[in-house]
Amino acid sequence: MTQSTRTVLRNQLNQALAALRDAWRVLRHRGPSQIQFWFIALVIGIAAGFMALGFRMAISSLQAYLYGTDDILFLHSHAEKLHWLWIFLTPVIGGLVVGIILHKFTDDGRVRSVADVIEGSAITNGRVEKKAGIASFFASLITLSSGGSTGREGPVVHMAGVISTWVSDRIHADGITGRDLLGCAVAAAVSASFNAPIAGALFALEVVLRHFAVHAFAPIVIASVAGTVINRLAYGDVTEFTLDTPGSLQFYVELPAFLILGLICGLVSLLLMRSIFFAEDIGTHIQNRLSLPRWLRPGVSGAMLGLLAIWFPHIIGVGYETTIRALTGDLVLTTAILFAVMKTVAVAITMGGRMGGGVFSPSLMIGALTGLAFGLIATGLLPDVSGTHTLYAFAGMGAVAAAVLGAPISTTLIVFELTGDWQIGLAVMVSVSMSTALASRLVDRSFFLTQLERRNVHLAAGPQAYLLAMLRAGAVMRPIGDPRSITKDEALVLVEQGLCVKASATLEAAMPYFDRDDIPCIPVVIVDTDGCEQPVGALYHVDALKAYNRALAATAAEEHS
Repeated sequence: MTQSTRTVLRNQLNQALAALRDAWRVLRHRGPSQIQFWFIALVIGIAAGFMALGFRMAISSLQAYLYGTDDILFLHSHAEKLHWLWIFLTPVIGGLVVGIILHKFTDDGRVRSVADVIEGSAITNGRVEKKAGIASFFASLITLSSGGSTGREGPVVHMAGVISTWVSDRIHADGITGRDLLGCAVAAAVSASFNAPIAGALFALEVVLRHFAVHAFAPIVIASVAGTVINRLAYGDVTEFTLDTPGSLQFYVELPAFLILGLICGLVSLLLMRSIFFAEDIGTHIQNRLSLPRWLRPGVSGAMLGLLAIWFPHIIGVGYETTIRALTGDLVLTTAILFAVMKTVAVAITMGGRMGGGVFSPSLMIGALTGLAFGLIATGLLPDVSGTHTLYAFAGMGAVAAAVLGAPISTTLIVFELTGDWQIGLAVMVSVSMSTALASRLVDRSFFLTQLERRNVHLAAGPQAYLLAMLRAGAVMRPIGDPRSITKDEALVLVEQGLCVKASATLEAAMPYFDRDDIPCIPVVIVDTDGCEQPVGALYHVDALKAYNRALAATAAEEHS
């Protein structure tokens, strides 16, 4: 062995020993705190799991009581036999109760859901509104039990956020820890709702945290598994949907059909999202035009749903019976199309009327109906080279849901876990990829991010777009009297010219002054008791850029840690 070889080996050995010493030091100093954090994640996962399970059972019990059926899986078939007046009045009464709850316990009469959790993760250090969140939880319970045409994932995700917020406040968690705990709660809630541990964990990472940082993965998985265990203690290890005819894929020859299906599902998801936003805008316009009290708005929507349900009872609730019928091919072409259109209308009425609930389950139903309709046409045109039409329903279900959520990875996995069929993954992946690629170009990436964009919360473009809204001018300014700042007289001159921002204003509001007026600083003012603007400091362009760069660096460090 030559001298140079021995030197190389010695250096490699020294590096290995140094790495072992570093690993031991990390384990010795950080191990106990890390284990403690994982224990907290486990407790949050158990709590969120029981919450989601209780929500599901409460919906089932209340729905069974209101509609007088022992098996809510066949609620639609049972509702066809009920008196039309009962079908009409149930959502009306439910809507009025929802309106009263939201009017009393929220400041804007709006149900909190997944979009608010995403906003809390990005902007408020992993915290969400607690009082409004609890009110939204019970409002959504009434909505889903009394005929509202939405899903249960939105309320449980936000309520999970309320649980994690309570814990984060108690332990004084910083932003990173608060976001990780929020991800743990969301993962457990989704897993407990759908018996989908893999998808629950990935949903929290892909949709809520919007990154896949290694430091967040382990606690989120722990919480997700805990939520799944809670579900299986009550329901056993069974899938949400059981496919009697899983179908087969004619490889290569049939793949172009799934590409086309993905594009169609992308357009369908766009119509679903746009219809919800349109209904929201129309509802607000009519409410303002007629000066209707905001507590009455859900009741009016309930009346519209009741009228629709008299002829189309399949719109009531989550819609599992119709989804199963689509996945098993128990619908003809015209019925599948008609049911998809009516469900879209019903979802828009429910969400636009601010009755509460989520969009995931409705998107599954609409996707399954769309896929079935496409499959009936495709297999009818080319029967010799096609699999079964139920395979298209399966792929369509995932494609529409993925485009609405803007989450192709977690949605693909949750569809697999909901059905227990892993043999046709290629068809689902192809359709999902095409639908999300198309829909994300036509909206702000997803339904939730578009909701936030409509509220002027710019998360879709990434941290570079929303970080400025997190920084206050008062926290970055140089106070009057600081030798590096302008004098009070100089500040007053600029204030008289209208060049100033309030101390509570964000850097997002302040930065346009620098671009438009080409000035090095602008005064920061407060309003005194006489209503006059008094300068208390100056915001310098260079300080604002430094603060922005530090925030960007911190965000990048968190996402890659």
